[in-house]
This record gives sequence, structure tokens and C-alpha cells, in this order.
Amino acid sequence: MIPFSPPRIDDAVINEVNAALRSGWITTGPRTKTFEKEITEYCGCKTTVAVNSWTMGMQVLLHWWGIGPGDEVILPAYTYCASANVIVHSGATPVMVDVNQEDFNISVDAIKKAITPKTKAIIAVDLAGFPCDYQQIFDVVKSQEALRQFSPNNDLQQKLGRILLISDAAHSFGASISGVRSGALADISTFSFHAVKNLTTAEGGAICFNLPAVFDTDEIYKEFCTKILHGQNKDALAKTQKGNWRYDVEEPGFKCNMTDIQAAIGLIELRRYQENLDRRKAIFEAYDQAFSSEDWAIIPLHTTENKISSYHLYQLRIANVTEQQRDAIMQAIFDQDVSVNVHFLPLPTLTAYKKRGYKMEDYPETWNKYHNEISLPVYYDLNDKLVLRVIEAVKIAVKQVLS
Repeated sequence: MIPFSPPRIDDAVINEVNAALRSGWITTGPRTKTFEKEITEYCGCKTTVAVNSWTMGMQVLLHWWGIGPGDEVILPAYTYCASANVIVHSGATPVMVDVNQEDFNISVDAIKKAITPKTKAIIAVDLAGFPCDYQQIFDVVKSQEALRQFSPNNDLQQKLGRILLISDAAHSFGASISGVRSGALADISTFSFHAVKNLTTAEGGAICFNLPAVFDTDEIYKEFCTKILHGQNKDALAKTQKGNWRYDVEEPGFKCNMTDIQAAIGLIELRRYQENLDRRKAIFEAYDQAFSSEDWAIIPLHTTENKISSYHLYQLRIANVTEQQRDAIMQAIFDQDVSVNVHFLPLPTLTAYKKRGYKMEDYPETWNKYHNEISLPVYYDLNDKLVLRVIEAVKIAVKQVLS
């Protein structure tokens, strides 16, 4: 069976994890701190805080920004449930909007129409690793119309003076716009290092800060290190110094720090990340070449004049099929021992959001993208022979169902 997206676990990773275990330091420690610094350098952002998941990183971020009951956060209807769940847990209201026709990302025009005096943030999702139109979104939140409506709730929001632009960069580590990498494209970006992601720490994530100069980056880093450790002002590493046992809890915080075991995996992954991207790009190009001549194939956009994807997901779409036919094609591919997936079930199709009043018919382009989409395997160890097997399985399955 060709798997969908297994992690790259080899001797380099195993040896580094073993070294972390043998060091005696397995919670947040020197490897985590090094990992944060290397992410900051790679992405070109101002500072990075490593966390145990994208979800908790975003949850702490929304809490820090003061987003709560009565507030609204705009996001695309086409994303994984985590993007909306964190908003619900903050007490705010998710305001879902539709996506572009040309790609799977949030529509800038839809954002404009959705802004109200309650809007405190926008979460733009880089679906499949293809960056959103960040400059255009910045233009919207800095426009006179949006600024007139902006109503800050606290000193942080007042200092920024506009709607916060957050990048849900769970898929887009290594993607770029005009040479600027994901992590430095929005005010704040959040990465996922889950097992299926391009760069993994088994579970984990990172918050990358790139706020305007009026914000003290060092102070933000210090504050977040406290927030992600129950509000405790010293971590375990600091407390190991002689006589430094006494600590304070400055606020009721969260518990979502990254461990050195996780960071050990991430350090290896990061230092060889370019070869990972190169391989993923080659797989995308092989799929492009194989399917571009098929009249039923809608090729995903992953490269433009100024945008480069992280090549996380290859979202092939099958023209002129129903959702049921798409599902039948997927089953026919599975029957040939090739794993495929769908990214994602749109938020309004999920019970949790249907019962909150969201309706799929309000997001026609999201449905248009979802109902015929099939994500194909893309991972470093998928060799050329296996890529050809995937291609053959897809073509056979489509012919079988549609003939």
C-alpha cells in the first residue's frame, strides 16, 4: 500500500532523538531554544515561540490579543476545523467567507464585505501550502473604510490600530511571496509540525511574530514563554541554575510548551528542509505533466510569478463530477493500494458548525472546490516508480467510474 503522507524517520532523526534522551534533558531546553532561533532565521520573522501544537499556539495567541465574547474573527469556510475551533473556544464568533476561484485561499473581496466594528482579526489559511494574498489583505485592513470601523478593546489592539492579520501557515512552511518566506508574510503566523506536515516534530507548532516596530519583540517572546507554561515566570531550564528554584505564577496560563525530544526531530528536519522541498516540487511537476493532458483534470495552482508553494498537498480536482462520483473514484484508487485523501470537509458541512447556523449554500466556491477534490500522496520517500503507480491508479479509477 502506498501511504498518503508518512513522516521521514531515518537514522539522522533517530540519532538526534537518542542524543536528546541521553542528554537527560527531555522537556523544554537547549534544543527547543535552538529550534526557535533557527526557525526565526529561516523564515525571516522577528521572533519565534515553539509550542506543542498549532491549535494551542493559536489559542494562546487569541487570548493574548484579547479576543473574546462579542468579537468577530474572519476566516475561510474552506479549512480544517481547528481554524474555527480556536475562535469558538476564545468566546468570539467565527465569520466564514468564501474562497477564490483561481485557488483554494480566502477571497479578499469576501473579506472586505465581512468586516464590521466587531472584527478584531483575520485568519488567512495557506491551504495546501500556497500563500494567501497577504499584501491585498493588508491593503484592506489599512484602508480608511476598515480603519473607521475598527474598535479596539485593549492596549495591544490600540497600539496596532487596525485589524490583526494572522496567517494560518499550518501547511506553508517554506512557501514564499516575492522571496519573503511564510512566517514573515503576516503580523503573526502559526505553523503546524504535526506528523503529516512537510516539517514534523511528531506533534508541535510555532508562533512567528512579525508585528510593526512599535511592538517590543523581546518582551513578546518573554511573555509568551510565560503564558505557555502555566503563567510561570521560570521554565525548568532556568530553575536548574544554583539557588534559582523560586518562581512566581504571573497569571493563570496555558500548558503547551514544546519539548526537546520534539525539537530534536525538528532540528534535523529543518536543516535538510530544502531537499525535502525539492523532492516535493519534483512530485508536483510529475503530477502536473501526467494530468495536464487529461480533459477531466483540474491542475492545482502552486506557482505564480511571485508565489511559490511549500508543495504540501497536491489537490487534484476532477471536472464535471458529483461528490458521490468523486468518492467512488477515491475508492477505486484505494482498491489499487494507493492512499488518497480530501482536504478538507468544509466547515459548514460539519455538525459542530451546521448547528451554529452556518450553511454550505452560502459558500458556493468552497463547495465547487471541495466536491471534486482528491489529494494525492506527496512525501520525501515517494520515489519516481511509486509516483508512476499513483498516476496510473488515478487514471484507471477515473476511467472506471466515468466510462
